[in-house]
Amino acid sequence: MKQVIHTDSAPAAIGPYSQAIQIGDLLFVSGQVPIDPSTGAIVEGDVKAQAQQSLNNLKAILNAAGTNMGAVVKTTVFLADMNDFAAMNEVYAQFFQEPFPARSAVQAARLPKDAKVEIEAIAQL
Repeated sequence: MKQVIHTDSAPAAIGPYSQAIQIGDLLFVSGQVPIDPSTGAIVEGDVKAQAQQSLNNLKAILNAAGTNMGAVVKTTVFLADMNDFAAMNEVYAQFFQEPFPARSAVQAARLPKDAKVEIEAIAQL
């Protein structure tokens, strides 16, 4: 059975989608852009600041589902500029421990609200 996961500790969906959906023991977390849930605005700063906020949002949704970053098995990172890959990786490495989740990283022509980064995840509950 499909269950919607929602928390006010992460930004509300900016379209017709859910923050996360749980199916059985899998959790599918929608892409998180660096919106500060307390202000509803994109955090200012470089890709490091934005990656930090995106990952904090992801963590809040995982917590709302009763799990944590250690349960993440796959992420997809969307970057506005692939030249920001190394800087994003510095922040990303602070949120995950070995064994690291599988991951894809791609450059997108444009991200929602002109963010520099968006991160989605799949976790096992």
